[in-house]
This record gives sequence, structure tokens and C-alpha cells, in this order.
Amino acid sequence: MIIAMNSFWQEIHQFDQEVTLAINGWHTGFTDEIMKVFSDIEVWIPMYVITVGFLFWRLGWKKALIVTASAALAFGMCDQFSNLIKDAVGRVRPCSDEFMLQNGIWLLENPSRSFGFFSAHAANSFSFAVTTFTGFRNDRRLKYRGYAAWIFFWAFMVSASRIFVGKHYCGDVIVGAIVGVAFGLFTAWLARLAIRFIDKKAAGSK
Repeated sequence: MIIAMNSFWQEIHQFDQEVTLAINGWHTGFTDEIMKVFSDIEVWIPMYVITVGFLFWRLGWKKALIVTASAALAFGMCDQFSNLIKDAVGRVRPCSDEFMLQNGIWLLENPSRSFGFFSAHAANSFSFAVTTFTGFRNDRRLKYRGYAAWIFFWAFMVSASRIFVGKHYCGDVIVGAIVGVAFGLFTAWLARLAIRFIDKKAAGSK
């Protein structure tokens, strides 16, 4: 049974290697620069600040503070859970894997010796997308479809960029995105409960 399971996971790993090499191979000088931008979390700090600013403008400080806290909580949960799983699984990143290096993995960032399963970039970006979009929906005056299109496109590009820069396998990114959505939905649900409580309390005081 154990041998069969090991063989199964080895096949999954080999398939993931092949898919990652195929995706990573779709690069040009132009797309390389785009992927490096999307992969750099610090570049997007102004977007985070602007998004939070719009939350306060549209929702008021109490609701915006709750939504911001839900996004920060999801971000922290994704980060810590990712570190826990990375240490437990111990999957070497493609940028440090001999097979991947010998088969031409394209590297756009310095190699990292830390473990890579799953992608915290993917988890964090999707958790931010889910919590902030769900938070904006508390403002019923607007639909925020444009924001939804942008923020989920951004989360997808951040996640995909980790494959293109050579830091993660495709499987790392997919699992990271799923984890991010799951934690994002959970903290967004908590935020929604808190906002309903505020609305009921405000209605009762009138």
C-alpha cells in the first residue's frame, strides 16, 4: 500500500514537473519583465493602500475596518499555514531541483533553498481578492464588477508569475490558490457576521 502510494505521488510529481516546464517555457523578453513585476509583492503595496482607502470611502470606517481586518487575518493565516505545510512536505522548489535545471527551467529570480509547497504568493493574492471583493459587496450602491475583474486577474497573474520566474511548480500554485480562496471565504464570512451585527445594532438604536 505504501509503495503504491509513493508510486502514485511520484507520478503526480513527474507530471507536475512536465507541466511546469511547458508553462515556464512560454516566455519572451517582454513577458519576462511583466512576470517579474507581478511576482514582486512590494510593487503592489500602493494597490493595497488604495483598495483599503476605497473601502473606507465606500463603507464607512467601522465596516471598512472589519473588512480590512478580515483581509489581514486571511493573509496571516495563509502565510503561517503555508510555512507549516512547506516544512512538513519538504518539496524542493523547481529552481533548486536538478531535474528541472537540467531540462531548462527558466529562472527570473535568484534560486531559493527553502521548500515550495504550497505557494504563499498564490494563497495571499487570492485571499486578498476574495476578502476585498466580498467586502465591497456590502456597498449595495455599486456592483464592483470592474474591481472583481481586475483583482481576480491580478491574483491569477501573481500566481502564474511564480511558475514563470521558476520559484514554484504548477501544483504549488493551484493548491495555494485554493487555500487562499478557502481562507478568504472564511474570514469574509466572519466579517459579514460582524457587519450584520453592526447594521442590526444601528437599526435598533433608531
